[in-house]
Amino acid sequence: MQAVLEALVEPRRREILRLVRDGELTAGAIAGRFPDVARPTVSQHLRVLRGAGLVVERREGTRRFYRARPEALAELHAFVADFWDTRLAALKQALDEEET
Repeated sequence: MQAVLEALVEPRRREILRLVRDGELTAGAIAGRFPDVARPTVSQHLRVLRGAGLVVERREGTRRFYRARPEALAELHAFVADFWDTRLAALKQALDEEET
């Protein structure tokens, strides 16, 4: 989970992850969405996302396609869900106690 959190702390990486959430995009298409960022910087972001297991890379000739791996967020999702479930249960108990 640590690698996922470290990867997602960078706003552009979260934007890239959103771009490839519903389908594959080439590295060039992803870089084209960030005209203010150099292509090597986008490649670095993709490398970090891939290293954290958040995206997979598929090569076709000289082109590289990227798509999200939603299952890589499962541990983070479980952590957040457990946190909120615990908090919501405590809130419900407090409200129940207040009503009695």
